[in-house]
Amino acid sequence: MPFDLIIFAVIAVILVLRLGRVLGKRTGHQRPPEFPMPGNDDSVGRNQTPPDEEDNVVRIPTGRDEPKPESPLFDGPAGAGLREIVEADPTFQPEDFLEGARSAFEWIVTAYAEGDRKTLKSLLDEDTYASFAGAIDQREKEGQRMEDTLVGIDSSDIVEAVLNGREARVTVRFVSQQVNVTYDSEGRVLDGDPSHVETVNDVWTFARDITARDPNWQLVETRVAA
Repeated sequence: MPFDLIIFAVIAVILVLRLGRVLGKRTGHQRPPEFPMPGNDDSVGRNQTPPDEEDNVVRIPTGRDEPKPESPLFDGPAGAGLREIVEADPTFQPEDFLEGARSAFEWIVTAYAEGDRKTLKSLLDEDTYASFAGAIDQREKEGQRMEDTLVGIDSSDIVEAVLNGREARVTVRFVSQQVNVTYDSEGRVLDGDPSHVETVNDVWTFARDITARDPNWQLVETRVAA
């Protein structure tokens, strides 16, 4: 082999080795990228891409590496339950949970109005998803279209927290301002007023197996507050 070809071959081998060190190796056993939520440096806003279906659930952050002062929420109505969850899972932080829950609320409200089943399936448990998807199916069958504009969230408060065995459940009351309108196939208003902003009170419950490696929470129950 000519000397110049040997030199080129050696250079090629060195480049491949260096590239491998920089890029690393990917195998089928690697976990998919974790879905960023507010509070992280790479937080995702409301209008950005929601979690992939592979993640299956929305990641509500539960803690940081550095120590934090005790949460004032421990003195609230759900304090006893929150303390019990923290004792079982020391990484859980109520404030971080609320921040992620607010984002989940925005995604779910928007996805339901738009009939985005893929996003809903990634954020809800099976029973809750079936309920949402059934309502979307009926709406589409009747040729109806829904517009739900979330003007803003006035408040989000943890009203209940319980630990049943390995499952933690945290219930949040959301008070939001929304414009909800349903149109028929001809574009006529069937329900709601496109010029009226209404106050909506929702109570949503999120759940997670605290022993699971997956840090994500799922929406498992919704109801309208009295």
